[in-house]
Amino acid sequence: MSEASEGLVRGLKNRHVQMIALGGAIGSGLFLGSAQAIHKAGPSLLLAYALGGMAVFFMARALGELLLYRPVAGSFATYAQEFVGPWAGFVSGWSYWFLWVMVGIAELTAVGVYIRYWFPNLPQWVPVLAMLGVLLAANLRSVKVFGEFEFWFALIKVLAVVALLIFGVAVLGFDAGGLGTHASVSNLWTHGSIFANGTMATLLVFPAALFAFGGIELIGVTAGEAEDPGKTLPRAINGALLRILVFYIGAIVVIMSLVPWDQISPDFSPFVTVFDHFGIPAAAGVINFVVLTAAASACNSGIFSCGRMLHTLANAKEAPAYFATLSDQHVPTRGIIASVVFMLAGVLVNYVAPEQAFIYVMSTVVVIQLWTWSIIIISHLFYRRAVAAGRVAPSPYRMPGAPWSGYLTLAFFALTLVLLAFDDNTRLAVYVAPAWVVAMVVGWRLVKARG
Repeated sequence: MSEASEGLVRGLKNRHVQMIALGGAIGSGLFLGSAQAIHKAGPSLLLAYALGGMAVFFMARALGELLLYRPVAGSFATYAQEFVGPWAGFVSGWSYWFLWVMVGIAELTAVGVYIRYWFPNLPQWVPVLAMLGVLLAANLRSVKVFGEFEFWFALIKVLAVVALLIFGVAVLGFDAGGLGTHASVSNLWTHGSIFANGTMATLLVFPAALFAFGGIELIGVTAGEAEDPGKTLPRAINGALLRILVFYIGAIVVIMSLVPWDQISPDFSPFVTVFDHFGIPAAAGVINFVVLTAAASACNSGIFSCGRMLHTLANAKEAPAYFATLSDQHVPTRGIIASVVFMLAGVLVNYVAPEQAFIYVMSTVVVIQLWTWSIIIISHLFYRRAVAAGRVAPSPYRMPGAPWSGYLTLAFFALTLVLLAFDDNTRLAVYVAPAWVVAMVVGWRLVKARG
């Protein structure tokens, strides 16, 4: 892999990196996917989120240790090549590109679902196509423009979660506005039980929980364009993890306390359902707009990531040299456009199967995401061995509990992959995985033959 981000400029300030890390992870997993997870598992979803959050915490700290060892664009692919082998770098880079293409499709699907709140008769693929065009235009500008765009996008959804938490505390604690008649924390256990749908239902939402936390590793992609990465990256990792855990678990607790979990529709954002339930349609419309921008924000981060990863792969001669070229604004325009072309598949999915589109894409994302996170952990384990042998310098930012925390995290990821096969709605992703492995084997052999 390329030693640095050739031609890219360090135009992302600390506030940009902080919001990109937070914004990439707070998207449709919380604002839409949580509705389906609540419907499936009930209050025990909180356990799945807590365990998933712990696993993601260790993964992010492992990535942080590697980033402070050597901050480069396309970081996990670079570390995979250095510490695991050239094939791992190739597979990691292309898998991460494919991951964000699929995330983009998932977030665009969420956009289509949200628009149905106002225009129930509008075909779901129409807003999907329109939003993709807007985000493409934003990403073709300079990285500073992207950073500002994402900063404000992410800030809107962060404020939305904070507003929900404040609203919920006011209703639960002070019966604000007379809305708290039926609202109570006891709703978490009085409608059946915490495990109302059984422990298997809890296990089956592990993939949804990990999907929700996906995007935290985007910090690694910003490493090549961040000002003073030694300071900004640790802050972004520590801050984003804490906020995400508070936002996700806090928001879900508030939602299920305000509205009994068995009254939350799996077809709409639970944020919108809360305000609809209490007869505040204007507020529900505002919240629907907010969650719409949240999905756009996460897709925006995906387009950013895809373009940078293709640029990194091209510089490593593992993708066509065509993608190594940058625009006058130092943006990998060709990689961005090519990635958006592949995201157009999301328009087709929303045309053919609008009702199942989100869950199909989400489960596929989880499979590729698990590979990406696992290779980060594996690269970190090999890095620690190299440090112990004196071959590379130690990082000032350490993963706690290593190597055992790494082994436990890998075991959790493996369990989640197995669980995908036990759910009719997510089993499709298990079939996608072998096809992707075959594609990677063929691609790697072609690179070696050319090389």
